[in-house]
Amino acid sequence: MSSGVSTPGFVVLGMGGTIAGRAEQATDNVGYRAGQVRVQDLAAGLPALAGLALRFEQVAQIDSKDMRLPDLQRLVARVQAHLADAQVRGVVVTHGTDTIEETAYLLQTLLAPAKPVVLTCAMRPASAISPDGPQNLSDALAVAAHPGARGVTVVCAARVHGALEVAKVHPYRLDPFDSGDAGLIAQVEEGRLRVFRPWPAEGRHHTHRAAFLAAREMPRVAWLDSHADAGAWTVEALLAAPGGVRGIVVAGTGNASVHADLLRALSAARDAGVRVVLATRSGAPMVPYATQPFPALDGLSPAKARWALALDLLEA
Repeated sequence: MSSGVSTPGFVVLGMGGTIAGRAEQATDNVGYRAGQVRVQDLAAGLPALAGLALRFEQVAQIDSKDMRLPDLQRLVARVQAHLADAQVRGVVVTHGTDTIEETAYLLQTLLAPAKPVVLTCAMRPASAISPDGPQNLSDALAVAAHPGARGVTVVCAARVHGALEVAKVHPYRLDPFDSGDAGLIAQVEEGRLRVFRPWPAEGRHHTHRAAFLAAREMPRVAWLDSHADAGAWTVEALLAAPGGVRGIVVAGTGNASVHADLLRALSAARDAGVRVVLATRSGAPMVPYATQPFPALDGLSPAKARWALALDLLEA
């Protein structure tokens, strides 16, 4: 295992997060600082990585809740560059859990990689008595090395999730992710994979990759929830804000239903040129219906629909 080999089989990129976090006490699994441990140090001494030709690169060292556009642009560019290397079989990214589903979505839709790009993470910091990061990183390398693996996945607690479906659904347990009705792509069992469904292949925004990497800022897209006692004021405030807004994702209740008062304001915004799209508060794809007031985007969760709409507007 080396951080300086010229032709690595795999590249491990570090973005920070809990997996690289440290707390003052080993018993503290919540009061830690994310992004403290170098990515190569996370892999030091792991038996599953012995004998692999690895290259390590620290792309960022941050808490994923604070991810900004330049961080994401840098990561997309580095993943793209490594994938273009014929000697690289796959890329692993260590990342915080809070926004890993958004990063996974961007990498998949912008790059649609034919090689595996595996994001992994942890729910306990590296300083914990029993950290989960080492096993998750070992499992991520097993996925990257699996014959036929392709596309962007998220690996945590031995479960392999697709980039388009994965969502964080729990704030504390070691297995915080779910893939909804689509289910897992695979499961890691003692370093081997049990595969359940095809690997990700879609990437409808790949034509926007150059524009994304060059953007100084993304088009303003807001994300609102419909709820009991919802009103027009949130939409009115967005329209009146300096710089305005170009798009709105509204997460509806139930099957993407929208409160009548909010619906009137959103319709007025649409008529004024703001693009409005539907999602559901549950994050599950909606069932289309005849009186659907606004279109949905690929059945995406609100977090991913916000990125999809911003990418659509990027070159509009």
